[in-house]
Amino acid sequence: MLAHRVPDLGALELLLAVARLGSLGGAARELGITQPAASSRIRSMERRLGLALVDRSPRGSRLTDTGALVTDWARRVVEAAEEFDAGAQALRDRRDSRLRVAASMTIAEYLLPRWLVALRSARPDTAVSLLAGNSTSVAERLLAGEADLGFVEGLTVPAGLDATVIAHDRLIVVTAPSHAWSRRRRPLTAQELSTTPLILREQGSGTRQVLDAALGGLARPLIELSSTTAVKAAAVSGAGPSVLSELAVGEELAARRLVRIPLEGVSLSRDLKAVWPTGHRPVGPARELLGLTRSGA
Repeated sequence: MLAHRVPDLGALELLLAVARLGSLGGAARELGITQPAASSRIRSMERRLGLALVDRSPRGSRLTDTGALVTDWARRVVEAAEEFDAGAQALRDRRDSRLRVAASMTIAEYLLPRWLVALRSARPDTAVSLLAGNSTSVAERLLAGEADLGFVEGLTVPAGLDATVIAHDRLIVVTAPSHAWSRRRRPLTAQELSTTPLILREQGSGTRQVLDAALGGLARPLIELSSTTAVKAAAVSGAGPSVLSELAVGEELAARRLVRIPLEGVSLSRDLKAVWPTGHRPVGPARELLGLTRSGA
């Protein structure tokens, strides 16, 4: 099992602290553990990995060349864990929440967690709650006064809301490697795509709106699902072709679990927008979060 081969987060955080401080003792103090406990944790991690990570000397501790490489990987794991924690914490129903965010699924899954990590650093005392749904439900939450700031992927801004573009995205056609389309020698046409039953998000999602508008109509869905992750999993399983955000499928394309199918004659680019009730420009934590989305945090 992966859990038996990969060090725990505490060990990875300790390794990062050693790299940053150049001292095992300093890293132990920063993390609130004793130096013997820190030494034991490093040795345990080295045994588990079968690698020498840290050179210890009277002048301090420094990473081996192998340790420096492992530390770069560890940093990505810890950053991903921080995003996971920020997203999960925001999903909890907290009565003391001072910032209520509603986000469409692709943004909630692939962009918002890192913005929340950055907001936590800037405003550690701000409680955030997150409501995830499709673009239509985001608008409904804002108009009902149930959210302070929203993020959507659709083509239009719903009545009663103001918006600003925060990022750009593109939808792409993907299939499992076993699908016949993966062996095509020419690009797919818009007509072929529009007449093929696809694995799709539900009505009201920004992805579905953009695709429907670009193709002038869609065939009856092969499967209709309510999250980007579910659509992706169905496509990976070989159930059929789908159209998904580039943000969502990078790992699957790199690992060849999905194959990108070239498409000609139609553009599937889209703007990602922050939205809020007309006449109520975001202030306080909402304004700060909006600023973080523009800064590339």
